[in-house]
Amino acid sequence: MPQEVAGGSGKSEAVGARAPARAGGERHALQDGLAGAAITVGLIALVLGWIPATHFFGALAGVIGFPLALYSQMTSRTTGERWLNIIGLVASFVGFGFALRHGGFGI
Repeated sequence: MPQEVAGGSGKSEAVGARAPARAGGERHALQDGLAGAAITVGLIALVLGWIPATHFFGALAGVIGFPLALYSQMTSRTTGERWLNIIGLVASFVGFGFALRHGGFGI
C-alpha cells in the first residue's frame, strides 16, 4: 500500500518523538502564562464587575488585569498570545467600567 494512502508522510519517525510546540520549535512559557493570566483576570473582572454585590472585587481585578494585559502584549511573541491579551485587556476594561458603575472601590 502506498504511503499517501496509508496516511504516512514517507518520513520515518522515531518512536516517542515529539513534535515541537511552535512552528519555530521554541516554547514561550512566560508569554503563554502571562496571556493566560491576562484573559483569566480579565474575565474575572468582567463577571465580578457585572454583579452589583461584587463591584469592589471586580474593580480590583480590572485594575490588576489591565496593566497585566498591557505588559503581556508588549512581551508576546505569537499571534495567539496577542489575541488572548487583547481579549483580556478589553474584558478588564469593561469589567472595571461595570464595577465603577455599581460602586467601584466603595465597600
